[in-house]
Amino acid sequence: MMRTGVIGLGLIGGSFAKAYKKGGHEVYAFDTDKTILEFAKLSGVVDEELTDENIPECDLILICTYPEAAIDYMEKKGPVFGKKPVVMDACGTKEVVTGAGRKLAQKFGFTYVGGHPMAGTQYSGFKYAKEDLFVGAPMVIVPPVYDDPVFLDNIKKLLAPAGFGSVSVTTAEEHDKVIAFTSQLAHVVSNAYVKSPSSRRHNGLSAGSYKDLTRVAWLNPGMWTQLFLENSDNLIFEIDTLMANLREYRDAIEKGDRETLIRLLDEGRKIKEEVDG
Repeated sequence: MMRTGVIGLGLIGGSFAKAYKKGGHEVYAFDTDKTILEFAKLSGVVDEELTDENIPECDLILICTYPEAAIDYMEKKGPVFGKKPVVMDACGTKEVVTGAGRKLAQKFGFTYVGGHPMAGTQYSGFKYAKEDLFVGAPMVIVPPVYDDPVFLDNIKKLLAPAGFGSVSVTTAEEHDKVIAFTSQLAHVVSNAYVKSPSSRRHNGLSAGSYKDLTRVAWLNPGMWTQLFLENSDNLIFEIDTLMANLREYRDAIEKGDRETLIRLLDEGRKIKEEVDG
């Protein structure tokens, strides 16, 4: 049986707590909202509140908060962690938080690993947390060392109760470059797309395409603002690239340039086929 500590009982933290509890493990948790923490305890998801006394007894500590709050937590609890727990954040960007986490781990002598579960919904909060949210999903980790198979195997074992479909290893820099395209740009585009005046009169004239493109427009503004600003260079590059591509489509449509439009559309189709086909 594993003893897991979860900081932040939102969608991600709550889903971790539910997954580990379902797996028969002990779950300790902390949330700044005591009402949520008490509800999680009453519902049987959390065994006890995570405190300075039981933190060192944990096998794994998952920090499921905004990046700034994750760094602040590690600064405050660095002297408390001890040698036993593996401390892992679950933040959506990695360069800032892993840079701070590694320095704090060296200073206080605890084990730190950066993490990013690639799963979620357009909703936030404990009430939307699901015990199977991570089942089959990818998990990305940014470890302190890349050439220790025993260490990496232990991390995979600690994450096993969540049910991830794969656990991949990368650097913080590569993670943030790719995530700017695969996640952050998608949220920007979705959120900007629904600002068209046509969005208020689409009922009865929309189907799967509209639903797919607008699902993540319903986001947490505070969290995504922090993630966008922390990864601003990479995200700006992706936005600029998209705007340049859209300009080509627009110009071809404005000019009635059938051949160019066919070429642009076929290029996109082929890239999609190569990447995901």
